[in-house]
Amino acid sequence: MELGRALIEAGVGRAEDSFALFARSIDPQWIQEALDAAGVATVRRRKLPAEYVVWIVIGMGLLRDRSIQEVVRHLDLVLPGVERGSGRRTVTPGAVVQARDRLGGKPIETLFRMTAERWATASADIDRWRGLAVYGVDGSTLRVPDSDENEMRFKRPKGGRGRAGYPQARIVALMALRSHILAGLAIGPYDEGEVTLAASLWAKLPDCSLTILDRGFLSYGLFHQIQTSGAHRHWLSRAKKNLRWTVHQELGPGDFLVDMPVTTKARKTHPSMPDILRVRAIRYQRKGFRPQILITSLLDAVAYPADEIAELYHERWEIEIGFDEIKTHTLDREESLRSRRPDRVLQELWGLAIGYNLVRLEIERFAKRAGVSPRRISYRHALMLIRNFWVGAWFASPGALPQRLESLHGEMALLILPPRRARRFPRVVKIKMSNYPLKRGPKRRRVI
Repeated sequence: MELGRALIEAGVGRAEDSFALFARSIDPQWIQEALDAAGVATVRRRKLPAEYVVWIVIGMGLLRDRSIQEVVRHLDLVLPGVERGSGRRTVTPGAVVQARDRLGGKPIETLFRMTAERWATASADIDRWRGLAVYGVDGSTLRVPDSDENEMRFKRPKGGRGRAGYPQARIVALMALRSHILAGLAIGPYDEGEVTLAASLWAKLPDCSLTILDRGFLSYGLFHQIQTSGAHRHWLSRAKKNLRWTVHQELGPGDFLVDMPVTTKARKTHPSMPDILRVRAIRYQRKGFRPQILITSLLDAVAYPADEIAELYHERWEIEIGFDEIKTHTLDREESLRSRRPDRVLQELWGLAIGYNLVRLEIERFAKRAGVSPRRISYRHALMLIRNFWVGAWFASPGALPQRLESLHGEMALLILPPRRARRFPRVVKIKMSNYPLKRGPKRRRVI
């Protein structure tokens, strides 16, 4: 098997038996480059060398329903070279923790950035809209274990019912919307704003792209930065009610070129900004909804028709679906992540992001063979099939793996969803309140 020979030449031993499905997507040299960039030495005599621990961290995210010890066992990463059935040795939980601490979070973060840029750029290039790669940016939060260290690092939100039960990490993602592959990720404490946290993501946007933004990111400085940092980099957002502009030209019914005056504060922050920002404003209304106004840098009404832009804006919701795939399905609705220390939390988050992208890559491969959009493939059931493959590969002989990989894609044919229906009613949420009182921390006596 070519995959097995490649991994053996790279020094990965028999571990390819368990992660053959994903190892074909990650070049072993990328892992070595990530380790070298972070200054992590690989010691071959250890039970868990650094390159194996990388896969353990990724497996922790994908096999969320299993303990870390089971993840190690199913990945076949303990003492590679020991034949199955010959009395396999195991490692203690403490040894796994020590191995994770030796690795740290930087190599996993570096590996994510290396792979995400390659995968997302290639994916977004496949399905363009009028020559533009379609991206989206939005933020969310993830709960982390309730420890003093995590609370100090990530902070705990407060609300009408008092402080939250868990500290929370804030994440902002850059996603190729039509395949859901993450192109970038920024992680910070809960009290750091999404706009501030997203500052590191804008440089990752390629030329000839369109980024769809939530109106919470509406910023003249940001719009100017996206447009001027490359060739044909465009943005699309929903307007806020307090925006002020003057109409420069009417392009069609409900379609205008408008001039928005740039504030003095914005010009001080971005001295290169002009006094007036010319954008396009499109007013539209869907049946059953209130009228909305979109603003965009797509000024050419012939090249970019208003009705198509209005329809395209609703693809922004794809990033929300991506967050749901991570929280509800990949993490199995668990209350929080596994790690009780901030450095391990960050390591776990980067591994989770890589694992999510790997699943999405497999979905994209099958969608291409089936001739459908990746959004037509059920993520939940694809993840279940992949988990079963990964666990089952531990019991299969290496020679049977190519056939199992082919049969996996055959099973995915059952996961094609019908075309999405047009939604006629606004989305609403019923908040399920608990019947039990909120558990609060011990009262602290005031010291005067």
